[in-house]
Amino acid sequence: MEMKTNLVDIERREIYPVKVRVNNQQITSVTRVNESCSTYILPGFIDAHIHIESSMLPPSEFARLAVRHGTVATVSDPHEIANVLGIEGVEFMLNNAEQVNFKFYFGASPCVPATPFETSGARLGVEEVTALLQKPQIKYLSEVMNYPSVINKDEEMLLKIKAAQDLGKPVDGHAPGLRGEDLKRYIKAGITTDHEAFSYDEGLEKIHNGMKILIREGSAAKNFNALEPLIDEHFEMLMFCSDDRHPDDLYHEHINQHVKRALEKGHDLFKVLQIACINPVRHYNLDVGLLRAGENADFIVVDNLDDFTILKTVINGEVVAENGKSKIDRAPVSAVNNFHAGEKEAKDFTLPACETIEVIQAVDHELLTHEKLVTFGDAPSERGSAPEHDILTISVVNRYENSPPAVAYVSGFGLKQGAIASSVAHDSHNIVAVGCSDESIARAVNLIIRQKGGICAVSETQEWLLPLEIAGIMSAEDGFSVARQYEKIDRMVKDRLGSTLSAPFMTLSFMALLVIPELKLSDKGLFDGRSFQFIGVCRSN
Repeated sequence: MEMKTNLVDIERREIYPVKVRVNNQQITSVTRVNESCSTYILPGFIDAHIHIESSMLPPSEFARLAVRHGTVATVSDPHEIANVLGIEGVEFMLNNAEQVNFKFYFGASPCVPATPFETSGARLGVEEVTALLQKPQIKYLSEVMNYPSVINKDEEMLLKIKAAQDLGKPVDGHAPGLRGEDLKRYIKAGITTDHEAFSYDEGLEKIHNGMKILIREGSAAKNFNALEPLIDEHFEMLMFCSDDRHPDDLYHEHINQHVKRALEKGHDLFKVLQIACINPVRHYNLDVGLLRAGENADFIVVDNLDDFTILKTVINGEVVAENGKSKIDRAPVSAVNNFHAGEKEAKDFTLPACETIEVIQAVDHELLTHEKLVTFGDAPSERGSAPEHDILTISVVNRYENSPPAVAYVSGFGLKQGAIASSVAHDSHNIVAVGCSDESIARAVNLIIRQKGGICAVSETQEWLLPLEIAGIMSAEDGFSVARQYEKIDRMVKDRLGSTLSAPFMTLSFMALLVIPELKLSDKGLFDGRSFQFIGVCRSN
């Protein structure tokens, strides 16, 4: 391969015409020329923190969509499937990823399960995490979500961190709202990154203490607007990530959107591209080429430096996407799963009658929730949902064994009828459902149970279902088809059921993530993420 184009030299902060030669997957030469060129070549984009499973696609299908947007690599935490299937699930991701020409770099997940306050399908102890870290495909210790265990010097967690450090592999963090002395203790333990900073001040404090900040724009959690002011002065300490991106969003955009938005905000081109293309390579020691002779031929070609229309994506010297079309062929995918729940009845979702109730307040575009206290004057004095007040029933059902569902109240979903349910429920991936009546929740939950995984919506007269046969969290179908199906069911939840959320299924999937305050629900009960303990649905006066 040989081409003449304008090189965007990020480290030298220059743009100049060059002739680039590629042979045997590598850049053989980059030579300046005295010719005018109409296109631009630059290193490919890297998602510095993502859970591939949240795209509802296995790695091989994820790659087919992502390369269209100039993505050449991801730093991927497989803890979603690890919570379902343990080592077997991680092995599935590694093996499937090898079927396509895309650079997946996986981590060993130290928080499986994320907390002891939920039921998961597997547990990764020190022995399992250490064994994973010794694999060459495993580049780092994934996000240490249970930050209280680090602060309180839990022996098992510290041994997992030490195992990574002994192998010279970085340790990812996850510390929403952590500040002050607790933050310093967390970083001192060896934590190097965080993608959960909610504000500029929080991000700045973490940077000043030596932690690198990942600016995240996912399908639900978005902190770009809060953190982009850090770019001007601290670009060397930043990376871009999506964390969790649903298939419809992945179809339309990826890290290229972070770049476009940063440039629209007036940030320097070279600083933005260093964040998107170079910083992850250096931090995680990735073998992604940076357009230098002797390195892997991983790059993108664009037609302009404003909206970055991707003309060509090249990985290991092979054109994997061109003019908006993926050139990666589908790979065979075998389904693995762990699903043993039995069907439920409407009476299983009945809530107690209370004078004052604890309500989980969901927040659009945030993983955080708020605690909301409601008296029966604003909510029903009899048990059950009150859609007219946007107070609905939420339930988490253990998928791994038969046990009674956990139920609580939730606000913020805006449903006017029916229910939605999903077996994508971070991080243990039990079944989570929100609905306007016990009957509709039971219908939705049983759809998921009969399918052994999926997302669904039910109205009074209709049902919509997207099956997820791989571990109950991913589809084995063509990724482009999955994106269309997801887009349809998402639209139905908004148009037919009345949800006011921008990404109702993504928000739903985080209602069981106990490590994000304030209130969440596990299969064992209502949980206060501030005190790290269970509380009752009824509030004592």
